[in-house]
Amino acid sequence: MAILWTIIIGFIVGVIAKFITPGNNEPKGFILTTILGIAGAFLATFAGRYMGWYAPGETAGFLGALVGAVILCAIWAAAARKNA
Repeated sequence: MAILWTIIIGFIVGVIAKFITPGNNEPKGFILTTILGIAGAFLATFAGRYMGWYAPGETAGFLGALVGAVILCAIWAAAARKNA
C-alpha cells in the first residue's frame, strides 16, 4: 500500500513541480512530468528512510516528495541545457 500511495503523491507532485521549476528546459509532456514526480517521491521516501526520518513502510509526505521532484526537474533542466 505504501508504494501505491507514493505513486499517487508523485503524480500530483510532478505536475506541481513542473510549474515551480522555471526555464525553457523543463520536462515536456504530461507523462514525463508524472514519471519525474513519481521518481521524486521515491527519491524522497528512500532518502528519508536512509536518514532515519521515516520508518520502514512510511512514505515521504507531500512536501518531501515535492522537494524530490523539484530536484529531479532541476537535474533534468541542467542535462537538457547541456545537450542543447
